[in-house]
Amino acid sequence: MIQRIQSVYLFLAFAATGILMLFVPLWTTSAGKPFFFMQDQLYTVLLGLTTMLSIISIISFKKRQNQFVLNRLNIILNLILLGLFVYRSLNLSGGTEVSEKGIGMFMPIVAIVLLVLANKAIKKDEDLVKSVDRLR
Repeated sequence: MIQRIQSVYLFLAFAATGILMLFVPLWTTSAGKPFFFMQDQLYTVLLGLTTMLSIISIISFKKRQNQFVLNRLNIILNLILLGLFVYRSLNLSGGTEVSEKGIGMFMPIVAIVLLVLANKAIKKDEDLVKSVDRLR
């Protein structure tokens, strides 16, 4: 059923990576211009993949095992994205290009937490179904 709690968590993860990232800059450059994820093709592809995985996971609510696997893959992609953000912000010498970090850099962390909560709820549902099957 689509009204389960993991669907809410997955929708919030979709909102964090798909909707909020359009409006929240990753960081501000030294020239004072905000840097959005759309200005780098790699970030655009990775955020598009994580957004699509969230949507596919919401749609596949009848197949809990597939949903669980898609969420794990989505967590890995978000960790890679977070690593790229941190690498970009720490690797630049003396803050010449990245002068102020934005809240957009931490959206993958929010998505990871929500995906972990969704996986816990999926596991709980799966255990409940298995326990009911044992009683038959």
